[in-house]
Amino acid sequence: MSVVWTQDLAVGVKAIDEQHKEIFKRVDGLLEACRSGKGKEAVEETLDFMEDYLVRHFTAEENIQLHYAYPDYYAHKKEHEGFIRDVGALRKKFKREGTSLMMAAEMSAALVDWLVKHIKKSDMELGKFLKLSIVKH
Repeated sequence: MSVVWTQDLAVGVKAIDEQHKEIFKRVDGLLEACRSGKGKEAVEETLDFMEDYLVRHFTAEENIQLHYAYPDYYAHKKEHEGFIRDVGALRKKFKREGTSLMMAAEMSAALVDWLVKHIKKSDMELGKFLKLSIVKH
């Protein structure tokens, strides 16, 4: 099973949507590495990228929120911080247990479920707010 960004996840802000597509692409690569039993180094390399990219994406998204005075900025930022902690916890578990189908399933549930829920709720609300804000400017 692949992890693919779909149009129903479009927030309507090109920069955010493009970053979300890249995140989904990389999560899919990470899960594929786990499923195919690739070496620990391949999975770890993908985890490194994910952690770095998520921080950059969340920072960019939060900067947009600050620029447009998004009223739910702090709650949104708190969700991002929680997710980064969760990814860190997955990394620790991976280092302890290594790659396996069970690890791939756990990563899939943790990463994909959170991303989809966050995008469909919090990021969609942000997208609506930004569309109205950008029209006003």
